Amino acid sequence: MAGSDSDMRACEVEGRAPGQGVEALSAALTQALAALMKEGGAPAHLTQMTWSAPDPAAIHPSRRAVDYAWREVFAGFRPPLRLAPSPTSETIVRAQARIPRAPASGAPVFQGYSVAELARQMSPRAQVPDIGAMFAQWSREGGAARARFGGLDIAYGAHRDECLDLYRPVGAARAPVWVFIHGGYWQATSKDQYAQFCAPMVEAGFAVANIDYPPAPETPLRDIVRSVRAALWFLVREADALGLDAAALHVAGHSAGGHLAAFMAADAEAPPLASAHILSGVVDLESVFHIPMGPVLGLSALAQAHALSPLRMRPRAGVRIAAAVGGAESDEFKRQAQEIARAWGAPAPLVAPGANHFNLLDGFLGGDLLAQALTLRRG
Repeated sequence: MAGSDSDMRACEVEGRAPGQGVEALSAALTQALAALMKEGGAPAHLTQMTWSAPDPAAIHPSRRAVDYAWREVFAGFRPPLRLAPSPTSETIVRAQARIPRAPASGAPVFQGYSVAELARQMSPRAQVPDIGAMFAQWSREGGAARARFGGLDIAYGAHRDECLDLYRPVGAARAPVWVFIHGGYWQATSKDQYAQFCAPMVEAGFAVANIDYPPAPETPLRDIVRSVRAALWFLVREADALGLDAAALHVAGHSAGGHLAAFMAADAEAPPLASAHILSGVVDLESVFHIPMGPVLGLSALAQAHALSPLRMRPRAGVRIAAAVGGAESDEFKRQAQEIARAWGAPAPLVAPGANHFNLLDGFLGGDLLAQALTLRRG
């Protein structure tokens, strides 16, 4: 963290919830984050954490469900962590941080924004109240939707997160393929929370591959790109066995997934695509290079951010492109949607009236976003 000791102030915050387990930990983490933000801090300012529970094994960070709970609140920021028995029947999270005493410099670093202003522009979570409740709803609805399908958790690679769900339309012998790539700033959420948004595409006759990928910071962004590419090649290789039409391969992605979908549209090493649907995509990675998110993604040099930015690439011949963004999103997310459409010769982005970065996806449940996706299929 930049700044001398005199520029920083130490801060300790706490969150607690009755009981133990993932839900209690999630509630305590959410309280701790709220307290940190009230002090003027952010996840990047964390220096140490202690988690306490009646049985610390119930909240061990190696548990996958615990890891997801952490990422939904603090993304990929990983301060040193200590586990301890709780002296009560509660789960307690205590966090230490070093917070700048004065606001960051107002000097512009990108598109006229200072670092602090750019961080606000690129923080969709900060613009949506009670984001935890929305993630919990996605988990419930995604789980219910997944339960209706087979073909869950098919491995396309060696990493435990290199897996996909394959949802197939009834009676289709060789269905076109719609690949959905979830968001979460390349660090959080999972495919399991998005099945409800994929279901309408199954009803429209697509086989849907809902994919996961290894998250940052443990996996640098350049390697996440390789994983998504590997998932697409897996679908091509297995097309005959799985009853897929690999010549009709469509990709769609939201937020970080929008970046990955756009990258695949321009990637000469990926299999041929019929279309790419870019939903609130982060397609200009210089926008995250200058804020604390950059190092979490393994972006140590501006040249790396440029090399991984779809906005600096060209789509491959024959790939149909469409973009969408929420009307209530930040100016920078809107700019990136407009710029990728203009640079790639696509129609102007669909701007969903009143939609924020997250409920934009509700448009797949019979709204304009679904109509846009089906139009891409027809060309």
